[in-house]
Amino acid sequence: MAAGFFKSQKTKAYFKRYQVKYKRRREGKTDYRARIRLINQDKNKYNTPKYRFVVRFTNKDISAQIISASIAGDLVLAAAYAHELPHYGLEVGLTNYAAAYCTGLLLARRVLKRLEMDDEYEGNVEATGEDYSVEPADTRRPFRALLDVGLIRTTTGNRVFGTLKGALDGGLDIPHSDKRFAGFSKDSKQLDADLHRKYIYGGHVASYMRSLIEDEPEKYQSHFSEYIKRGIEADNLEDLYKRVHAAIRADPTVKKSDKEPPKEHKRFNLKKLTYEERKNKLIERLNAFNSAAGADDDEEDDE
Repeated sequence: MAAGFFKSQKTKAYFKRYQVKYKRRREGKTDYRARIRLINQDKNKYNTPKYRFVVRFTNKDISAQIISASIAGDLVLAAAYAHELPHYGLEVGLTNYAAAYCTGLLLARRVLKRLEMDDEYEGNVEATGEDYSVEPADTRRPFRALLDVGLIRTTTGNRVFGTLKGALDGGLDIPHSDKRFAGFSKDSKQLDADLHRKYIYGGHVASYMRSLIEDEPEKYQSHFSEYIKRGIEADNLEDLYKRVHAAIRADPTVKKSDKEPPKEHKRFNLKKLTYEERKNKLIERLNAFNSAAGADDDEEDDE
C-alpha cells in the first residue's frame, strides 16, 4: 500500500471553518492562556478591579505598569520606566538587574503615594537581598497585584524578578516565591541573600569591570565608555545605587521632561495633497509632457 494513501486532505469544508488565532498571539505579543487567568475576577467582588504588575523589557528600556482589565480595554493605574532613572542619578546601565530593581521600586513608591498609602507601607527600606513580604497594617490592607511577565522564559535570575524584588521592597503585595531571584541555588534549595544583594547593587557589573580592566583594557574602554565619561568606577557602584534608592523614596512623582518639543517634525511619508493641488500638479505634468513632445516634433521637421 502506498505510503501517502492515508494522507489527510484539507478540503473546502476545512478551510471554510478555519479560524486564525488572535492577532497579538500570531505576533507573539500576548499569551492569552496566561492572561485570562490573570484577569478573571471573582463575581462576588462586584466590579472590583484586579491589578497586574506588568513588566516588559526592550533593548534600551524597562517598563513597569500597574494595569487592570475592563470591558472597554486595559486601564493603567501607574507606570514607571527605566528612562526616568537619570532624574534620580542613574544615567548608565538602564537595562541591567540593578536598574530593573530601581524601576520596580519607583513604580511601587509611585502607586502607593498616589493612593496615599506610602506612609503606612514603607516596605524594606534597605535592600539586603533577603526575601521580603509586606505585613498588613491595622488601617488598610496592602496594595495587591499579580506579576505579569508576558512571553519571556522565567529562568532563575531573570531581570523581571529584579523588578519584582524592587516592587516588593517598595511596599507592594505581590504573590511570589524566592526560587527565581538571582542567587537561588537549585542544589541547596535556598536563596543566597548576599549574592542577591550583590546583583541589586550592581556587584555583578563591578566584577565584570574589574576583570576587563585586568585582562582586556581596550575592551573596557569601549564597553564602559559612558561609565568612564561620568567617572563611575567599580568601587563606587554600590554607593551610586544606594543614592538612587534614597532619591526614589524621597520623591517618586513623575518628573516633566526638560526636552523642548521639536520645531519641525520629521516626515517619513509624502504630504497629502488637496484636490486643487493634485489638479494643478497634473496640469503641470501635462504641460511639461506637451512641451517635450512639441520639441521632439520640431527636431524631426528640421531634419
